[in-house]
Amino acid sequence: MLATTLTGLFMVPAAAQSPADTMQFHYDAAHSGNYSPVAGSAGNGQLLWSFTTASSVWSSPAIVNGVVYIGSADDNLYALNATTGVKLWNYTTGDLVDSSPAVANGVVYVGSGDGNLYALNATTGAKLWNYKTGFYVLSSPAVSNGVVYVGSYDNNVYAVNATTGSKVWNYTTGGAVESSPAVANGVVYVGSYDHNVYALNASTGAKLWNYTTGYLVRSSPAVVNGVVYVGSFDNNTYALNATTGAKVWNYTTGNWVYSSPAVVNGVVYVGSYDHNVYALNASTGAKVWNYTTGLMVLSSPAVANGVVYVGSDDNNLYALNASTGAKLWSYRTGLWVEANPAITNGVVYVGSDDGNVYAFSTVSSTTTTSGGFLGIPGFEAVYAVAGVLAVAYVLMQRKR
Repeated sequence: MLATTLTGLFMVPAAAQSPADTMQFHYDAAHSGNYSPVAGSAGNGQLLWSFTTASSVWSSPAIVNGVVYIGSADDNLYALNATTGVKLWNYTTGDLVDSSPAVANGVVYVGSGDGNLYALNATTGAKLWNYKTGFYVLSSPAVSNGVVYVGSYDNNVYAVNATTGSKVWNYTTGGAVESSPAVANGVVYVGSYDHNVYALNASTGAKLWNYTTGYLVRSSPAVVNGVVYVGSFDNNTYALNATTGAKVWNYTTGNWVYSSPAVVNGVVYVGSYDHNVYALNASTGAKVWNYTTGLMVLSSPAVANGVVYVGSDDNNLYALNASTGAKLWSYRTGLWVEANPAITNGVVYVGSDDGNVYAFSTVSSTTTTSGGFLGIPGFEAVYAVAGVLAVAYVLMQRKR
């Protein structure tokens, strides 16, 4: 694995935890996707570093105390120095880590395809405990008031004591739970493959209500100002009353909505399999704008300081003007960008199916480095190496 640093191969002392830190999937327990406290601007997408894992990176990073925590389909959870990209530690699970980690009180919580929810020491990566479910855990945990909430492909939503790993409760749905629970005002909101969005009492797991969509709900809800926003494979994004579950509105796209909405300043941002990123009025569902990428948008948008960051299966990470949808910049990786970006301290972090974790500046700069060869990221480095070797061979032949 290769990491080239901006400031040298040494560990930068961890800063004190900041309100701008990204503690869990989509910024907070309510999954708002609103990173606007983060300093910075759109910048021009300059690459600061990349770190190469052995497989696809679908996990979204948590960034706390100067450390990036992110999973890979190579079965590992990685802790990387947020400034340099240098690996601090990795923990190997029994299967892929698609789940996005959550960090609270010095502990990292993450799910694995081996069916476990893990709790790891955030400084050392040492395992503190694991809770075994009945099947894959691709859902991203949410941590609130000393409890970890997570879904499993065994059809259950689990509440687990964050300190001991003991089960507090579980709620059984009619299908796999890949959706990541959102927690707000003592209620857990989550989607299921049984086509439903559920509201569960956070303390007891008792069902408060459910809303039935027309197909699978893999999207993770965002809860803002008393409304639950969530996508469905029936092609719709829904706004539901958080107290009653009554539909406020729905907006129909041209294909499945796997992306999880971000809700910022009265606007809902969400991607669709129809290749578009949409901005919708949060109160009415009316379309404000759409931006068309080259392929499906599974990535969940992240919003900071008037900029929407989102990946696409056309291999690009996009930065879009949040008000107009105009493209500010894009960066092409070696494969699909289905992971969800996260933003902390003026840097955008995102994974790609090319196996890399990328860090981009949101502040204009003239210096760029990467985890590739001669500052060339990802698979392009292979061609650079081949080119250098070819030139060397020609020169050797000339000398003969």
